[in-house]
Amino acid sequence: MKTIGAALIALMLAAILVAPTIGLGLSQQDAAGRQVTKADLERWKKELSNWGRWGANDQIGALNLITPAKRRQAASLVKDGFSVSLSRDLDTEKSVENTNPFEHTMLSLGMDRLSVLFHGYTHSHMDSLSHVSDNGVFYNGYTPNEATVMKENGHAKNSIVNAKGGIFTRAILMDIPRLKGVESLEPGVRIYPADLEAWEKKAGVKVSSGDVLLIYIGRWVRRAKVGPWPISREAAGLDASVIPWLKQRDVAILGGEASQDAAPPAGDLGVNQPVHNFCLVYLGVHIFDALDLTAVAEAAAARTRWEFLLTAAPLAVRGGTGSPVNPIATF
Repeated sequence: MKTIGAALIALMLAAILVAPTIGLGLSQQDAAGRQVTKADLERWKKELSNWGRWGANDQIGALNLITPAKRRQAASLVKDGFSVSLSRDLDTEKSVENTNPFEHTMLSLGMDRLSVLFHGYTHSHMDSLSHVSDNGVFYNGYTPNEATVMKENGHAKNSIVNAKGGIFTRAILMDIPRLKGVESLEPGVRIYPADLEAWEKKAGVKVSSGDVLLIYIGRWVRRAKVGPWPISREAAGLDASVIPWLKQRDVAILGGEASQDAAPPAGDLGVNQPVHNFCLVYLGVHIFDALDLTAVAEAAAARTRWEFLLTAAPLAVRGGTGSPVNPIATF
């Protein structure tokens, strides 16, 4: 009888531990690490979507979560006034990961021209909600005609110009190499919801509504040692199982050092970047891609403080699918 009683208690404890995860749209198996399936993604498109949450005409998605109160909270985090950039210096060298180098041309002693194809894995940039679609349908049901977009030289909705007022909110840096006790993550390492919550516990912070979530993987530290590699095919990053977690925490912007997802993706999900694409299309979460989080990780570790004010301002490109960006962390 004692053995049966102990078993029943163990089962009850297990049910309590997985119940919050089940409430996120993940099954008990998912909580234990079951591979996300295409059927899961399709279900989440209905269960987790933010379409209509801020009205039928909304074009900024989760940026609505950066409220005046959130900005005041973020401002209060500035203690010593130390600032650090989260952007890479623009890369002019062609490589396996930089097929479209930044072009800087001097036209005269006091004038120069800049040119960059910024989407991809090299140049720090912000994706707008018109960057990615699901079979032609963008965030909040926007369904543009391609010929019209090309003729008008831009999108009528969801473009980066909607963020011209800038970003001013709290950011939380998750230093996953520090969590794992390594200098940098090897390509293919997957980051799960349990890792995100383990970091929250270790760092003494909790991601909340309106935050920018920054995932540090040590990409540029590794690159300095091994050189460029085909990161579009071989990358550490988030597993698709984090999608319900991001919705529950109401993240405003997701940022990282590549394009968020571990590569190659696990299983046949029908999409190469499930987290990146789901955020943009269904959660309305803007993306900071190809950041360099090395310096801010060092600054955070020196202060034992992984939350800070983050500011950023994309270029006001009407109709644009994104913009080069230089986010600033201020401690």
